[in-house]
Amino acid sequence: MARPSAVCLVLLALLAVGEAAGWGHEYAYCKNEHCRIVKKDCPHTCRHSCKVDCETCKSVCHCDKPGGVCQDPRFVGGDGVTFYFHGRQNRDFCLVTDPNLHINGHFIGKRGDNMTRDFTWVQSIGVLFDDRQLYVGAMKTGVWEDANDRVSLAVDGEPIYLPQFAGATWRSDSSPQITITRTRDTNAVDVEVEGRLKITAVVVPITQRESMIHNYEITEEDCFAHLDMGFKFYSLTDSVSGVLGQTYARNYMSRAKIGARMPVLGGEREFAASGLFATDCVASRFVGRMGREGEESKSSGMEYANMECASGGVDGTGVVCKR
Repeated sequence: MARPSAVCLVLLALLAVGEAAGWGHEYAYCKNEHCRIVKKDCPHTCRHSCKVDCETCKSVCHCDKPGGVCQDPRFVGGDGVTFYFHGRQNRDFCLVTDPNLHINGHFIGKRGDNMTRDFTWVQSIGVLFDDRQLYVGAMKTGVWEDANDRVSLAVDGEPIYLPQFAGATWRSDSSPQITITRTRDTNAVDVEVEGRLKITAVVVPITQRESMIHNYEITEEDCFAHLDMGFKFYSLTDSVSGVLGQTYARNYMSRAKIGARMPVLGGEREFAASGLFATDCVASRFVGRMGREGEESKSSGMEYANMECASGGVDGTGVVCKR
């Protein structure tokens, strides 16, 4: 009998470690009259953050659709183009800025040995519109347990607590109405601001597998829990900017090197903010409630709201979109 090669032995060892670490696929559900009750494996590119499309009854990655902000952090712009924006750990950056909508992201991360940049992830977001503030974040976590809810929510500085079952919902009494709904028992919510935007947010950890592959050196003291998100915008102007927001402007031309395996977008100075709810980034367009009165034209970002996208490359580094 032929002896297994060294490569085979390494692969077998990795598989054994993976089974011990729980690398298997997670699931998503859909409950409606069309799909009834459907349980689907999440695709390997978004094991923790997929959902079931209740129209097609198939599992999909919101990270592969326009408005996706996931992983390290990987963006899918309103134009369907995938790029990375690394930022810096423990800093805040403007993701979207428009006359009456402003979204900052707080980046966490660490500097690897012999690295010239930080590994970073989006730990929380601060959303401003009118004179309101909305917070969605991932709590710092040591050893990850799926059954432990690590979502943190607040509206105008007041914490929001939802019962831990899928479908639990909180609604504001104000206009525009804010609706927050659990999409799983723990660690996943949809947040919608009537007429403005919808956010799909899932708290996910850095797994042992990811740490091993990318040499993140994650320890049991901190699994770097962060947000995988999908944004859908209902009303943007042509002046929209921000790391993600600029890609929804009608005249936007991507500055990322599209042919690269990891096309990286710069602009740290342009998009850096002094705090999670600060609107002082150089690119800021935000003026608050008064901004609604000055709106003249809607962004072509509305054209991208219903685009269908799927991974078009290895490990999801490319995205193919069609209307």
